[in-house]
Amino acid sequence: MHLENPTKKEFAKSLSISRASLYYKPKMPEKDWKLKTQIERVLQHHHSYGHKRLALEMKINRKRILRVMKLFGIKPYRRRGRKYRKTKDLGAAYPNLLQQIEFPAKSGLAWVSDFTHIPFHGKFLYLATIMDLFDRKIVGWSLLTTHSVQLVIAALIDALEKHGRPTILHSDQGSEYKSKLYTGFAEQVGIQISMSHKGSPWENGYQESFYGQLKVDLGDPNRFETLGELTAALYLQMHYYNNQRIHSKLKMPPAVFARQQSKPLSLTAVVP
Repeated sequence: MHLENPTKKEFAKSLSISRASLYYKPKMPEKDWKLKTQIERVLQHHHSYGHKRLALEMKINRKRILRVMKLFGIKPYRRRGRKYRKTKDLGAAYPNLLQQIEFPAKSGLAWVSDFTHIPFHGKFLYLATIMDLFDRKIVGWSLLTTHSVQLVIAALIDALEKHGRPTILHSDQGSEYKSKLYTGFAEQVGIQISMSHKGSPWENGYQESFYGQLKVDLGDPNRFETLGELTAALYLQMHYYNNQRIHSKLKMPPAVFARQQSKPLSLTAVVP
């Protein structure tokens, strides 16, 4: 008997991953997704509840609560003594569509967007990224010296050029994301906009662990002399995250997981 296509062992070897990982499927994604939604609803009324209080409130094992909170980057709201500053409400709010759907079954259905700041020689740079919720792959990014509408639009355009249009695009209610320029552009290309509830940062915590690890892997940004050097280093780090770094949930890099799910290996036997 001759195999027309490569064996799974050969396929795994070509990707430098274990053969067992080709059989891996994320455990209970639908159940975890539903629990995430339930946790977010409780936090709407009890903003400061940690996993122990949530477990008591929901009558669910606290270890499971903690695991799902870490999985989706959910953190309770903690006041740090800062004075509250009322910001201008520049646009209309949109519903959280992620709480109304089942867990995305493939890439390209739901993207989540956010940005973070990076200190650089006494100033701040701002990195905006877009992540595919299914495979946790970074599909688009942008780096600017200001956290502006242009920052988040550039990240979206980058993602659209590389991966096409998603069904849902989720963000928090930051002024950049609520701007008419951003929402109008997204709607014009046929994307459904989704936003976290106001004052509910846990509903958009998907990229928090990514940012934390990115900054650890990047090291001290001030070791770079120019913005161009830092930009190149950030690009390499995101490429490493997508293509080489094993994701703790997926058990493999996001890009490898995405390829595995979109192109299942066919072992067609040819009998002479």
